Amino acid sequence: MIFSSLSFLFYFFPIVLTLYYLFYFSKTLKNTLLLISSLLFYTWGEPKYILLLLASIIFNYLLGLLIGQAKKKKRLLWLVIALIFNLSTLFIFKYLTFITKNISDATAGKTEVINIALPIGISFFTFQAISYVVDVYRRDVGVQKNFLHLALYLSFFPKLTQGPVMKYATFEPQIMGRKETLKKFSSGVCFFITGLGKKVLLANNMAIVVDRIFEIHKMGNIPVSLAWLGALGYTFQIYFDFSGYSDMAIGLGLMFGFKLDKNFNYPYISKSISEFWRRWHITLGAWFRDYLYIPLGGSRVVNRDKLIRNLAVVWIATGVWHGANWTFLVWGVINFVFIALERMFQFEQSKIPNILRHVYAMLIVIIGWVIFRSDSLEEAGSYIGCMFNIFNGFYSDYTYMFLKEFWLFLIAAIVFSLPLATIVNQFMVKGILVRKTIDTKPPYDGKSIYVEPPLVKIISVLYPVGMLVLFLICVAYMVKGSYNPFIYFQF
Repeated sequence: MIFSSLSFLFYFFPIVLTLYYLFYFSKTLKNTLLLISSLLFYTWGEPKYILLLLASIIFNYLLGLLIGQAKKKKRLLWLVIALIFNLSTLFIFKYLTFITKNISDATAGKTEVINIALPIGISFFTFQAISYVVDVYRRDVGVQKNFLHLALYLSFFPKLTQGPVMKYATFEPQIMGRKETLKKFSSGVCFFITGLGKKVLLANNMAIVVDRIFEIHKMGNIPVSLAWLGALGYTFQIYFDFSGYSDMAIGLGLMFGFKLDKNFNYPYISKSISEFWRRWHITLGAWFRDYLYIPLGGSRVVNRDKLIRNLAVVWIATGVWHGANWTFLVWGVINFVFIALERMFQFEQSKIPNILRHVYAMLIVIIGWVIFRSDSLEEAGSYIGCMFNIFNGFYSDYTYMFLKEFWLFLIAAIVFSLPLATIVNQFMVKGILVRKTIDTKPPYDGKSIYVEPPLVKIISVLYPVGMLVLFLICVAYMVKGSYNPFIYFQF
């Protein structure tokens, strides 16, 4: 089940939300309902792997207890066992098929390929489980003795399949301490509808163009303009697909009183690859920083070679985390190379004009997404070659056809990838909301108030109307559209 499906929108979620607020008198009943709902949510999409999720919850709960109660040496032993369990689970279900396939190819088919379907969300709930046991070992958090609470942390359905990858220390206080308010609920509705629009209207329509162009490329070389249209289309598709999910997850969390971590901060305005990764998939970057980069020594190492080593380990791990394919590994290495070069030459402190730095960053990002999208390195190399090979020609009737059909969605994608809402909000606060002093009677009492001009009042009325219209348009697209899962489901 996905958030942008009719079954979720009109059956699962309304029922869960209604029951949740019927249990207004008991936080424990609310949490129990959320846990049961989360397990049903996962079972709906992955019935054969619900036992895997339950096993992860049970084992990490028990191992957390053992780590919390043991002395130093035994604590380390139990932590190692917990890490082996979690990483082995990830290895078996995510990487074993890839490894055995490569061995089979290398031995001309003499060894058998072990085909194991990838469980949805395994990378996300496994990384959260690792963060919990590590934090218990470090004494950063207390051991969770309430099974219900830990189970809810690992399986809460808004963040179960695609994150955000939240630390236990951030989530745990909200389990019993959260408060549901009308402001949170209304903000949650707006977040959810915004995310739904990103996914249904922008990401899904970009996917139509991108899939067609990449299929055309598989039949032979394509002109430069068509290759760039496909690359740009995927650049916007993956952003609105993933950030749309993140917005919906945040919105769902708010409607239940939870505040989930922000995962995106307009990454396509970045002026370096380092900045891009501070804005893209923020919680995953924070996880690798806290549990891999800093333990290796981070940036504090005096030896530059060790700094390069630390960066290499993190970015190879980041690439591999995204999937079992050579393309993801190479994509991770490319990010490492440019981030390392930026560190070495202090690129972010350079006097290079911002526009040139932005062009550089987006060029690397777009090429990286082509590799990320491709099924093989050969396909990626061929496609990137088409982007720069003018001997394949520049113009294409396909380019004209796709632009004619999808130009509005492309312009909308460009516009909404920019922080226009933030700029407009700042303009309204600084320019339209005028601080006006009213002197009622002499002597002057010194009181000042904000006076809202008519424009602000109009916007405050139109905004909820706009949200409703956006929701209805999304539903119309969902009714006539086909099943289109989120890209990050495969991770």
